[in-house]
Amino acid sequence: MSAPFRFPRFFVTSPAPCPYLAGKTERKVFTELGGHNANELNDALGRIGFRRSQSVAYRPSCADCSACVSVRVCANAFAPSQSQKRNLRRNGDLVATACKPWATDEQYALLRSYLQSRHPNGGMADMDEQDFADMVEQTPVDSYMIEYREPTADGSPGRLVGCCLTDRQGDGLSMIYSFFDTAHPLREGLGTYIILDHVQRAAGAGLPYVYLGYWIEGSARMAYKARFRPLEKLGPDGWSRFEPVASDRIAAIFELA
Repeated sequence: MSAPFRFPRFFVTSPAPCPYLAGKTERKVFTELGGHNANELNDALGRIGFRRSQSVAYRPSCADCSACVSVRVCANAFAPSQSQKRNLRRNGDLVATACKPWATDEQYALLRSYLQSRHPNGGMADMDEQDFADMVEQTPVDSYMIEYREPTADGSPGRLVGCCLTDRQGDGLSMIYSFFDTAHPLREGLGTYIILDHVQRAAGAGLPYVYLGYWIEGSARMAYKARFRPLEKLGPDGWSRFEPVASDRIAAIFELA
């Protein structure tokens, strides 16, 4: 007989400066994931806007702001734009491998380069090897690291140019964190390609969604998420499709060309 399900205990963080909107404070509600029901709990919480970080599931719970909106791509209905089709052709030769969630020196070196280029003053800028290992390996749910490598003539592992820590949920793939070579002279749009690959993986596995985390209207750092259509957002009445305004110029500057 399986152990009875225990309703999780939730906690709230102290207010802190918002990393996305100037002058705002953020607060999160969170609970611990663990035990035999960790996957089921993570699935249920993911459907109501929670995200996972190691063994914790959290979502914004700000007193005076509701700008953070959970979004997901409808994988089965997704149709790439012309620029996304070019991206798929340009990067489609990459060798993608779903690996066990085990941190490597090669992954960490790529992460350090990515953070220095894209987020030098961000909250992860001081992440050391142990922090990275904790992020990847401390998972009580069905997770893996997808590595993207350049092809080689002899079939040996090629140069690592991208990674994404991914959870497989009951109804989709949740992209926990991705990073990539931002200065590769021949691999423009690697960030876009990683998302496109996840959409294809989800559709191929019969999973309807790819969870992209939170989107904030007007936030340049999150503008790229609006380019993957059809997109659904989570509101008071559940998930529904919406048409956010996408700025290709802003998205190219911050993440994905």
